[in-house]
Amino acid sequence: MSGNQVSRRRAITLASAGVAGVAGVAVGAGALARGGGDRAAADEGAAAGAVPFHGEHQAGITTPAQDRLHFVAFDVVSKDRTRLVELLQEWTAAAARMTAGRDAGVIGAVGGVPEAPPDDTGEALGLPPSQLTLTIGFGPTLFRDAQGKDRFGLAGRRPAPLADLPHFAGDALRPELSGGDLCVQACANDPQVAVHAIRNLARIGMGVVSVRWSQLGFGRTSSTSRGQATPRNLFGFKDGTANLKAEDAGLLREQLWAQPGDGPDWMAGGSYLVTRKIRMLVETWDRSSLVEQEQIVGRTKGSGAPLGRGDEFDEPDLAAKGDDGQPLIAETAHVRLAHPSQHDGARLLRRGYNFVDGSDGLGRLDAGLFFIAYQRDPRKQFVPIQTRLARNDAMNEYLRHVSSGIFACPPGVRDGGDHWGRTLFG
Repeated sequence: MSGNQVSRRRAITLASAGVAGVAGVAVGAGALARGGGDRAAADEGAAAGAVPFHGEHQAGITTPAQDRLHFVAFDVVSKDRTRLVELLQEWTAAAARMTAGRDAGVIGAVGGVPEAPPDDTGEALGLPPSQLTLTIGFGPTLFRDAQGKDRFGLAGRRPAPLADLPHFAGDALRPELSGGDLCVQACANDPQVAVHAIRNLARIGMGVVSVRWSQLGFGRTSSTSRGQATPRNLFGFKDGTANLKAEDAGLLREQLWAQPGDGPDWMAGGSYLVTRKIRMLVETWDRSSLVEQEQIVGRTKGSGAPLGRGDEFDEPDLAAKGDDGQPLIAETAHVRLAHPSQHDGARLLRRGYNFVDGSDGLGRLDAGLFFIAYQRDPRKQFVPIQTRLARNDAMNEYLRHVSSGIFACPPGVRDGGDHWGRTLFG
């Protein structure tokens, strides 16, 4: 091993040993501003912007949804299991530092030997943590690749709920924008902080992983806490009114967190993530009348109340009839088809984001919803819900599903001696 590799390993070891203290300082006494590690002055405003990295569950799931997203799926290009585990250790140390408002590495963006590359890219210098969270997930192909090969000896540890999603009616998926061996979700209230985090994980992972696809998002489309107002999607409607909330402890145990006995022990306390990139044909939608839009959704556009009700959070009356004797909320309305009563009570914790990725070359915006949903078992939750929506939802005329992914997100990193994937690879 070269001298540079040894130095790098020592830096990682030091980082791993210190991340617990860093996270505690960020929350309890004010995070240090980024830029050269301990040489930076304390930023009193940073403390409120730091989300604890360590805990029973990964941050970024029930954490109150931040304003910005950078989501990335990686393919593992190394065949070396040991090197992959080392990378997960390095990533954990870097993630703990960055979520606390520190540089990705112990040397930092402007420290160390000037003739050597810095161990942080520097675009977040001077920025507070901005409630950055980093959440990791493992895709089906990490356990057995597309050719059926068990590259890392993990095939026997694949959880049954981590089943490949079926083809849904109307899917127009692009393989290059779907799947992945690993994923990392970065959420923050500053887009530069989120991009900085993903960029540095990709930099650290060079030679072990490569970026398969990524997605930027803005304007969260769901609230994950009762303290947050319900946001709007690009169709102009409030989205995620009936979402699971962080305060719903009983429902979270039932619907969100994998429980002992659900599958392998390493997933207990974790959750399963489904992503879908959904192109919205906004130009066509914008030519539809207000009454038609509201009938398709099943809610009023202004208040977000279910049709026939007065308040956004009123329970939809799916039995109500209009003056013409027809259901007030149409049989093909999105609200009816997605309602838990139609799926044996199945619910999701959504934390999706709007996106606009330029134009499609035909004079239309390439815009829509990057759907993100966490759940205890996709086979019993997302799959039946989406199957019904794909077959019957009147909104499908205005939607195109172009990307899809499913990932097993393990429980949280407990302390400075723990790391992402430790129980999986242990």
